[in-house]
Formats: sequence, C-alpha cells, structure tokens
Amino acid sequence: MKPLDGVVILDLSRVLASPLGTMFLAEMGATVIKVEQPGTGDETRINHPFLKGESGYFFVANRSKQSITLNLKTKEAQDIVRKLAAQSDLVFENYTLGTLARFGLDYESLKAVNPRLVYVSMTGFGQDGPYANRRGYDTVIQAMSGIMSLTGERGGGPVKAGLPVADLMSALWVMIAGLTGLAARATSGHGSYVDVSMLDTQVAMLSIAAARYFMLGEVPERMGTEHLGRVPSSTIACGDGKYVHVTTAESQWPALCKALGIEEWGSRPEVATNDARLAHREEVMQRLRQELAKWKREELLARCNELGVPIGPVNDVADVVNDPHVRARGMVQNFNHPVVGEFPGLSMPLKFRDYDNPEMGRPPLLGEHTETVLRDRLGLSAMEIEELKQKGAI
Repeated sequence: MKPLDGVVILDLSRVLASPLGTMFLAEMGATVIKVEQPGTGDETRINHPFLKGESGYFFVANRSKQSITLNLKTKEAQDIVRKLAAQSDLVFENYTLGTLARFGLDYESLKAVNPRLVYVSMTGFGQDGPYANRRGYDTVIQAMSGIMSLTGERGGGPVKAGLPVADLMSALWVMIAGLTGLAARATSGHGSYVDVSMLDTQVAMLSIAAARYFMLGEVPERMGTEHLGRVPSSTIACGDGKYVHVTTAESQWPALCKALGIEEWGSRPEVATNDARLAHREEVMQRLRQELAKWKREELLARCNELGVPIGPVNDVADVVNDPHVRARGMVQNFNHPVVGEFPGLSMPLKFRDYDNPEMGRPPLLGEHTETVLRDRLGLSAMEIEELKQKGAI
C-alpha cells in the first residue's frame, strides 16, 4: 500500500509548477487524471528537448498520470469535468484568473457537486491584489521576488538561477496545499479552497535574506558562492582546475586548517573565530584560494572527509546522475515508454518504512485514457463517447 492509495485527483493544470506537484502525488499512490486540450495537449508536449518526437519537458512533470482530452469550451466537456470532480478528492488548476469561472468550473461551482472537494488554484500572483491579473512566468517571478537580486557574482549584475526555482518551489507548495486540505477535511468533514501564488511562495523563501533586512535594515548584496554571514563558505578552484565548495562552522575551522597544513595560521586571533574571519574576509579567502590551489581535488576531498570537514565537489548534471551515492539511494530509475522505450528519470526523494515506496510510472500518451475514464468512471457507452468526439468535446 502506498501513502495516497485511494486518493483521486483531477488535474486541470498545465506546464510545470502545478503538474510537477501532482506527479509527485501520483507516484505516492494517488490516481491523477490529467485533462489536456484535444489535438495539442499540455503546452510542454511541444517543448524541447525531444526524443523520437516525445518531449522530455513533458516527461519531467507528468509521469504516472492518466491523460484525457477535453475541450473545456464545450458544454459537454464542462459537464464531464463536473462529474469527475464529484468523484474526486482534489482538483488542481493554474488557469489565468477567471477562466474556469467562465466555464462554470471554479471552486464554488464544483463545491456544489462535491462539498468535500479540496480545490487548489495556483497562479503567478494570487487571486487578489494589484498584480492578480498579470501572467506569471518563472524568470519574472525570480526577478520580482528578490531571488535574482541575490544571485550572481560580487559586483556583477543579477543572474537567474540555473533551474526554474520559482516553478519548482511552487510545485512543492501546491502539494502542501493539497495534502493540508485533505488533512483538514479528515477533521472537519468538508473541503476547502486554497489560493497559491508563485510570487508568495518565493517571497516566503527569502528567509534569512529578509531577516537581515528586518533586523539590520540591510539589503543583502550578491555574493557569488560566498555566504554573507559565514567565512569560509565558498566555491574554490583546486590545482587541477576542478572546483570544490567548502563550508565550515566554528567548530570545523581548526579541522579545515589542519587538513590544509596551516594550523598555526588558523589559530591566529584575526582568523580564529567566524566574526574575526568576517572582518578579514578578503585576507582569509585569498589565503584559502592559495592553499587549495596546491591540491588535486580528489586528494583534498579525501583529506577533508577524513577530518570531518564539510566539503563537496562541484558536480555537473552528468556527475550527479552517475554518482554512486545518488544511485544507491535510488534517485535514478527507469520507465518504459511505448514510443521512446526504456528511459531514465529522477525519482521521488521520499523513502517510507511502513508504506510501499513511490514508484516511477511512465508519462501518458495524449488522450490515452479518455475512453477508459469515460467508460469506467462515468459509465458512458461507446455510442455516447463517439457522440462526444463528433461534437469536438473530447
């Protein structure tokens, strides 16, 4: 048994932020019925990269789901959504403000057919506020939320994160919203509506940066790989041109100096404490760069790990997915796709002891489950399904 066995999710969301969250729920056991536009499907089905005509972008956020095609502009398709919502525990959607209300598929409309429904809406800027009608894209949210202002080299311009962190973080928050709604329903007996804003999720993640502003009136500057409040915490090149990232707490500074063979320097009063090293940041970092340049990376890693110094190699994606620890943890698994064949993916990062662990399923073909869902869940006959096709509803 998986943790979410028996939970039924109607997924009206598209692209990345919300679909990624529903994919994780699917792999924890929920039945996720993804609604796509007939003919074209989710927008990511036409996004790079491609293999044998299939989109890797779509694969990333839509494994383990069922796909049905519905033209939500038709009355017949809207009726199907309402009937499916009546049987569902959760609905996720990320349409622009007011779109689903025009189709009679907003929370109040679906609540009328299922008072126990948990309905999660995810938009760029939320359901109210002066920006509510704006479109939200990951990089725009990175910019507006302050994340981009914190990312980049010292003295340089702002830089976006290497991944769509606003989308990815929002996916986690829509999961939290849905699971919280289910937990509350177990107590109250009724469903709920949850408004999730991409901007809100990123503002909430400013955490320590916001704390510096609230406490000190300080607007944090870009620090590259260095840390505003800790020295050393930085990426540094070794003598073979390979990079490591080293971070030490107060108790680990002597061990780092011992590993580098500079114990006497490390005990000097002007560098012996973190406060002292903050005051002499440039001197400390220059000396560490000089010392690390004397080492080959693998030798340095071995020495520091032996002495308990927190350090790690700066890996690229190929390094990560082939890392023996990552593989041992089962983070890379395979699914079998009818077009692509055997294909790897990154698994759920949760391991359960008292439930079956999440399993990686394959992404659905466009509309692959339309007839099955209409027949088995809604009891439609072959003739009724054919009639819906003729009307352009499916």
